[in-house]
Amino acid sequence: MAWVVLFVAGLFEIGWAIGLKYTEGFSRLVPSVLTIAAMAISLYLLGVALRTLPVGTAYAVWTGIGAVGTAALGIVLFGEPATAARLACIALIVAGILGLKMFSPA
Repeated sequence: MAWVVLFVAGLFEIGWAIGLKYTEGFSRLVPSVLTIAAMAISLYLLGVALRTLPVGTAYAVWTGIGAVGTAALGIVLFGEPATAARLACIALIVAGILGLKMFSPA
């Protein structure tokens, strides 16, 4: 169950990272409120997952999910480059997340 909670926390991390773009420096109310809410939910869920999972593993997976999701959405939503090298680096992060999950004691 902790892994599911951690995954959802990672999804909220993606939400707040992408949300930052839409806040325009926290000058837009609704995107700013939603971004701050996503931040709070993400951190809360990370804390819940840390009750069971090792901190190093959980934090690395949480940030990895956020990095991969944010990079992918940057490509889709904002037209950021999707070069082979960039996609390969994203794949390496995914491999790291999977490796941490597979070899975690929890």
